[in-house]
Amino acid sequence: MTTGKYGAEGGAETTHFGFEKVRVEEKASRIAEVFDTVSPKYDLMNDVISLGTHRVVKWYAITASNIKPGSKVLDIAAGTGDLTILISKRVGPQGSVILSDINTQMLEAARRRLARAGIPDNVQFLQADAEDLHFADATFDAVTIGYGIRNFTDKMRALREILRVLKPGGQLTIVEFSRPTSKPLKMMADAYSSLWPTFGEILVGNGKPYRYLVESIKMHPDQETFRSMMQDAGYVHVSYENLMGGIAALHIGLKPQA
Repeated sequence: MTTGKYGAEGGAETTHFGFEKVRVEEKASRIAEVFDTVSPKYDLMNDVISLGTHRVVKWYAITASNIKPGSKVLDIAAGTGDLTILISKRVGPQGSVILSDINTQMLEAARRRLARAGIPDNVQFLQADAEDLHFADATFDAVTIGYGIRNFTDKMRALREILRVLKPGGQLTIVEFSRPTSKPLKMMADAYSSLWPTFGEILVGNGKPYRYLVESIKMHPDQETFRSMMQDAGYVHVSYENLMGGIAALHIGLKPQA
């Protein structure tokens, strides 16, 4: 037995890197290679492959995040800071947000982007592994993840770590690629995503990271399975909402009150 109920879990020997099965300790370095490659053109490629819709989806996720003025928020797998920028404006000067990512190149890209955007001093930058968060229990009012959790090696461990650092009643908000709810839409989405490696070759000079992206979407748990994962990790009032017909899904869960 090499994998747990939901893929790589504690003690598992192997996991998936796209369609490829790899040793657990190998996945992190493979993911790092992907994001080292794509970081210079990350924002451009996000706009191209999503036809700009990722910006609307992320805005909608933050409107549903229950983040308020004065909130203390952790944005995990934050990339170049799309969600962080929105969160920073929402929490205001009395609040704070930590932009965290495991990848050094992505963090540097985020620093440059937020500096250009004139984001205020309520943002901190941190290189962090979501499966091993070095924060005290009950630190954050809210945690967000935008299009990142499918890349985690042990998703259940990350969900439990996030639960630990949330305050009682705090909310985890995740937006991620998911399963289209109709066959015609799935066929259209599959046809379009099959072009992404070609876009990568043209715009980035390397199509392999975008081949992994397509495969990682197909390997990510569907909406119902991921809801069950969040419930099994200990979240309550767990729900999801299909966006764009299920091409993406918004997942929400709360830490139980003490």
